[in-house]
Amino acid sequence: MSQPEAEEYRKDLSTRHINMIAIGGAIGVGLFLGSGKALHQVGPGLILIYAIAGLMIFFVMRALGELLMYRPVSGSFAEYAGEFVGPWAKFAVGWGYWLVWIVTGMAEITAVGEYFQFWFPHVPQWIPALGALIVLSGVNLIAVKLFGEFEFWFALIKVLAIIGLIVLAAAILVFGFSDLGDTASLSNIWSHGGLFPNGAASSLLAFQIVMFAFVGVEMVGQTASESKNPQKVLPRAINSVMWRILIFYVGALIALTALVPWTQFPTTGSPFVHAFTLIGIPAAAGVINFVVTTAALSSCNSGIYSTARMLRTLSEDRQAPRSVGRLSGRAVPARAIGITFCAMLIGVVLNYFVPEQAFTYITSASTAGAIFTWGMIVIAHLVYRRKVARGELPAGPFRMPLAPYSNYVVLAFLAFVVVLLAFDAETRIALYITPVLAIAMVIGYLAVRDKQPQQEAANR
Repeated sequence: MSQPEAEEYRKDLSTRHINMIAIGGAIGVGLFLGSGKALHQVGPGLILIYAIAGLMIFFVMRALGELLMYRPVSGSFAEYAGEFVGPWAKFAVGWGYWLVWIVTGMAEITAVGEYFQFWFPHVPQWIPALGALIVLSGVNLIAVKLFGEFEFWFALIKVLAIIGLIVLAAAILVFGFSDLGDTASLSNIWSHGGLFPNGAASSLLAFQIVMFAFVGVEMVGQTASESKNPQKVLPRAINSVMWRILIFYVGALIALTALVPWTQFPTTGSPFVHAFTLIGIPAAAGVINFVVTTAALSSCNSGIYSTARMLRTLSEDRQAPRSVGRLSGRAVPARAIGITFCAMLIGVVLNYFVPEQAFTYITSASTAGAIFTWGMIVIAHLVYRRKVARGELPAGPFRMPLAPYSNYVVLAFLAFVVVLLAFDAETRIALYITPVLAIAMVIGYLAVRDKQPQQEAANR
């Protein structure tokens, strides 16, 4: 006998779940896989690019955190866009963010396929990609607590691996052991052509890869309605974003480029695996490959969770079919998870037909969508602060630093990254896709607008 449908989410995500989800969202395949190509393109100056982009993301997260403390809700990005910008913004952010995670999930399962080549070089890339998607969709269907447990352990593995790399690199630099003992040096960071050996212009193009690495950091906002104590847990998780970026991105890249000159990293595969292989610990390379596979699985797991919750938010506002948002007896949006699974199958198809270009194509499209989402968070925050200044809404204790000036700086930076997408043939595909998606969004919004007259009247 089937279980009756639930009406509300269960608050089954504990403090340790939320903290690790926040960490896991900040450490994904963009670091473990994308940084190899970026290092080859930029050189050691990639460290500085990650630091600049990380600062911008920190401001985005503080803007989101202030909105979450004002009103913690599931599907928060779309809710705030609808309240402070307009109903059309809620529709665009909701469906846009769903698409972001669909293509991000495709990128993650693409990475899983690539990582499996380390152990099984003769297995087609699309087979492990499909297997990962099936397993993770099943995890999300069972219960949110199981999702939280998977994310906790996935994130813990990533954290321990990066800290282990940093500690090992420090030990090699100080004591000179391993096969790299004679050549490892901090001077490797600047002695092979300088920080930007290929010139500043080509280095700027790496911002696209770097920004993709941060896709998912905002997902902690999606957990608000399923966490036990959001008012206490979320600010702590958001405030730690800057430290996570400094340790896990900047720290890891300093360790990699000190151990191995940037010229020796290949453009394909993981630079982490390459570094451990050169250290002379073959077993460690296999372990790190397991870690980076875990990182990809973690991000895909988060993507399935996040897209399903966003679909439910849209369905509750009649911006998606009402049946899509129904919760199962286990209090999970099972139908939304099923739709997400079917959409992510496109990633498996891409891995079958264009395995060489799949990762770059997908990350470009994902970055463009994420930039739109981050931009709308910052704009919604601007409107919120104006209403606070007019006394229309209460001010919260968790405020974005330097607002509104930091808002304008972040918006200018995001626009700059969008312009950069046009200068690379591989990333330019995102700009070709964006107008098509924008037209589809307009048509979709016009089709559902008449179903929500009361909400539109309230926002006029």
